[in-house]
Amino acid sequence: MDCQTLVLGAGIVGVCSALHLQAAGQSVIVLDRDEPGRGTSYGNAGLIERSSMIPYAFPREWSRLLRYGLNQQSSMRFSPLFLPRLAPWLLQYWEQSSPENLAKAARAMQPLNERCVSEHDRWVEASGMNHLIRAEGWIELFRDPDEFDLDVAQAHTYDQYGLRYDVLDAAQLREREPDLQGIIGGIHWLDPKTVSDPGALVRGYAALFVQRGGVLLRGDGRTLRQAGKGWSAQSADGQVNARNVVIAMGPQSGDVCSALGYRIPLAIKRGYHMHYASRSGAELRHSVIDAQAGFVLAPMARGIRLTTGVEFAASDAPVNEIQLRRCEAIARALYPLGERLDAQPWLGRRPCLPDMRPVIGPAPDHEGLWFNFGHAHHGLTLGPVTGRLLAEMMTATPTFTDPAPYSPARFR
Repeated sequence: MDCQTLVLGAGIVGVCSALHLQAAGQSVIVLDRDEPGRGTSYGNAGLIERSSMIPYAFPREWSRLLRYGLNQQSSMRFSPLFLPRLAPWLLQYWEQSSPENLAKAARAMQPLNERCVSEHDRWVEASGMNHLIRAEGWIELFRDPDEFDLDVAQAHTYDQYGLRYDVLDAAQLREREPDLQGIIGGIHWLDPKTVSDPGALVRGYAALFVQRGGVLLRGDGRTLRQAGKGWSAQSADGQVNARNVVIAMGPQSGDVCSALGYRIPLAIKRGYHMHYASRSGAELRHSVIDAQAGFVLAPMARGIRLTTGVEFAASDAPVNEIQLRRCEAIARALYPLGERLDAQPWLGRRPCLPDMRPVIGPAPDHEGLWFNFGHAHHGLTLGPVTGRLLAEMMTATPTFTDPAPYSPARFR
């Protein structure tokens, strides 16, 4: 089976890359081991995060580092046995999180973040997935007055980005979320949108891709090989041949890149989710975030989804419920969560690069090889807009922003 472009990965990034290439007139095949949206795209907090203008940086305050080092925090935990293997990457991450480098990363990500909602809107409308989208923003919760004051001051610096938000005292917060308790205030970010079923959204986008003539196949992207002036990979339906190939496999992208000789410092931040019922007729009207404790409570189609912060452990290590239990205990004090609705916690893997921006663009040493991965915590947010940028580059169309900050060549 032949096509112009083979996209490896059927998560939000791969599917959106395929949609944009298809819209530009290319014949496209998407290859994945599973159905669309079953990997990292499935289990996130469902935020199209327009307000996240500053990337998640490595903490540099010694007090915070000490707290994390004790490994008792709900927002982050690490496997002591895995930490020595991760240490070189963490050092790069720490260096890139200096004030100067963090400001550079924020500038690089700004053109993507500014367009993340509008680029989703295009595919939501075309795919008929409007019923999954809520345009009511999300609320950041605070239990500590000092943390609240610091974050309100930080929020005011976001005025330069044209973001809309409401600072809420305890009474105003109760008006918007009557069933929350133990909260002294909040910041309601109004520009983001939320998704009630992220996996279903990706499947809806993939169905649109197929409806428009695209092909979805099952297969392992690690079978990718150069074939003459093009590329080939094995699917369940036979060999696929293409002039161009896009690696958009999220956390698995590093395996394929390494086999081709690229040493891109991709690390995995693991995270969990669990769904809960609400007790006593309680209702959660918005997605809410306790940044200090490192979790999100999001009203989803299945129930209230609790998503955890960061776990540093081997990608294939067994599920460890320590972090989820810590977050659940705090969440139950804030909102009347009922029984668990899932038999087991869901474990996801976020593909992260130390300079806090994805890899988007042509591979330096192979013609026809393109990358689009490393979106960290914001794959759902950035899938459509990075898919657009990649397609513009691949079709020699003027790009909406300078792609240089995302170039794979920066890791040579």
